[in-house]
Amino acid sequence: MTAASAEPVVLDRRRAREIAVVAQLLDANRPKDLLDVIRHLGYVQIDPTAAVARTEHLVLWSRLGRSFDPSDLQRLLDERKLFEYRAFIYPMDDYPLLRPLMETWPDGRYSFHGRVRTFLAANVEFAGYVVEELDRRGPLRSRDLEDRSASGWRSRGWTNQRNLTQMLDYLSAQGRIAVAGRAGNERLWDIADRVFPTELPRISLAEASEIRARRRLRALGVTRAGSGADDVAGGEEGVPGVEARIEGVRGRWHVEPELLDTGFAGRTALLSPFDRLVYDRGVTRSLFDFDYKLEIYVPVEKRRWGYYVLPVLNGERLVGRADARADRKAGVLRVPALHLEAHATSADRDAARAELGELATWLKLDRVEVAREITAA
Repeated sequence: MTAASAEPVVLDRRRAREIAVVAQLLDANRPKDLLDVIRHLGYVQIDPTAAVARTEHLVLWSRLGRSFDPSDLQRLLDERKLFEYRAFIYPMDDYPLLRPLMETWPDGRYSFHGRVRTFLAANVEFAGYVVEELDRRGPLRSRDLEDRSASGWRSRGWTNQRNLTQMLDYLSAQGRIAVAGRAGNERLWDIADRVFPTELPRISLAEASEIRARRRLRALGVTRAGSGADDVAGGEEGVPGVEARIEGVRGRWHVEPELLDTGFAGRTALLSPFDRLVYDRGVTRSLFDFDYKLEIYVPVEKRRWGYYVLPVLNGERLVGRADARADRKAGVLRVPALHLEAHATSADRDAARAELGELATWLKLDRVEVAREITAA
């Protein structure tokens, strides 16, 4: 059966959730190889917020468990088996899939892309200076380069007049330069030819988009029809797979055909706020009946759940949220509040607490302290 079949398959919400959990490698059949996990997921988002741990580390720990060591991720980056691109980590083998998008960026239809085109057109000499300096002296930190912009970048946010930062990001988006490594949290920039392999095959933009769409469905298991990709290189329509209707959920969906008949055995997992299982908040509400929002930038008095809240998966259900912070000085994983859903059982609560213990062990903390346990009405 294909997405073009006359009759869509019908799934209940529980089965749709099971497929999504299996696709995201969060079921009981835990993977064992770090590189294989990233290849399957397609990418891992980078975020420096480390109230518990960096999000890329949390995402990988959720799949691999105690066997995951962040130094292994850094080793794969150093060995150029992985690469960093616009706040995501990708397998180097997938560089040919991104190169056609790099070479056409910023040919997007949104106003932002037009603003980038204007900025780059006004700063051709500035771009040339950056590339030449990196070619001659790289890899370099941004502080090692000068802001020689002829026209500044304007925005209402923190990027306003951060002209060098924006130029580096945009030249990277075009594949002219690349992140060659890091000095602490600072990116080291170099010309792309010294970072990316030149012998990998070239493929067309259309073929790359088709391959990425297939892989996206494989990684997510279930997608809403017509939804674009959720990463920086997005805009993929015509998702392959089997067209589906999910009972009690509006709209058309697509499902990965290889997962339709697979069995399911669940486990407990704590998820990063940026985990792809909960990244699309609309899908999370539709399939899991789970409302979630990252509240880092919400004023304290207006937060519902806390500063850095980890969704709790048990089996195929999202059963709670753990407001957590690693107090490394005291050796404690502090949980100001463990919020449980109204449908959560005592077994769900015990599973959540046990997984918090696993997280503390992985972080090399001595104990977990849960200040409050709150069950939704």
